[in-house]
Amino acid sequence: MDGNEHPFPPAPEPGQVSDTVPAGHSLPPEGHQLPEVLPQPDATIPPAPPCAPPAAPANPVAAPAPRFNAGFKWFIFITLALLVVCGVSFTWYFLSHPETQGVSVVRMEGTMVTGESYDDEYIGSEVVGRELREAADDPLVDAIVLRVNSPGGTPAAAQEIIGDLEYAKTKKPVVVSMGDMGTSAAYYVSAHADRIYANPDTFTAGIGVIWKFSDISRWMEKEGYNVSTVKSGSKKDMGSTSRPLTSDEEEYARKVVSDSFETFISDITSQRVIARSDIEDGRVIRGADAIKINVIDELGNLNDAIEGAKKLAASRSKPSLPGLPS
Repeated sequence: MDGNEHPFPPAPEPGQVSDTVPAGHSLPPEGHQLPEVLPQPDATIPPAPPCAPPAAPANPVAAPAPRFNAGFKWFIFITLALLVVCGVSFTWYFLSHPETQGVSVVRMEGTMVTGESYDDEYIGSEVVGRELREAADDPLVDAIVLRVNSPGGTPAAAQEIIGDLEYAKTKKPVVVSMGDMGTSAAYYVSAHADRIYANPDTFTAGIGVIWKFSDISRWMEKEGYNVSTVKSGSKKDMGSTSRPLTSDEEEYARKVVSDSFETFISDITSQRVIARSDIEDGRVIRGADAIKINVIDELGNLNDAIEGAKKLAASRSKPSLPGLPS
């Protein structure tokens, strides 16, 4: 070996301790033996198991429930409160009005005109017609009572109401109850009901058509008023108060009234078995006399009419079976 190499001390025999002690270390006391380190046999290290997916926890944590905001909670609360109020109101109404359960009372009071009028003096055909149709379509209504207290009105208004009344009759019974009066066009409507109730002193009938014209031309002449009229046709200002009717205009007016009356009385006699001669003079008839000539069916007030309507509805709801009376 050359001078740069350092010899290694010889390996000690098994069971012996080398006399060579590294610098800074001391030998154990005499009689004390160092533990013998035995070589371990070669062992095959088993391969590591493949990585398995992490197991789910024994007690999985549930996802937090969705939280509703305060506005949605108030919406639910208000909705439930409204349902409760409606239910209580509905129950209260039927318990406090046992006499009208299943019967809708529609009022036709005042002079009849077309349109939406509804005040102490006039009643509009659209108002009455709408209420008749609503009652007819209401599944909780079994029958309808039309409460009439009217001197009449325009033929057009009566015809509009009749159309709606006929619609209602296709679904349930319609009974008329007359108050103080049900004359002229009001009777025109009433004749289409299934039955008519009136009081002994109710004024009814009054079948006829009237067209009034006023003439203040003499007063205007006396007071010094003068009216000049420019018109496209000879009858365009027919009915003007500043002059009387001409003979031609009067003849035309009579024809209009006659044609309207014929439609009126023919319709009534087609709805009820009434002798034309009993009503064509246009007079009003008391209820006590009207029942004798079939102008009305029963003497009675509104409550009587409601009870009669209930009976009609009950008779129509009975099933008709072979061999059994319907």
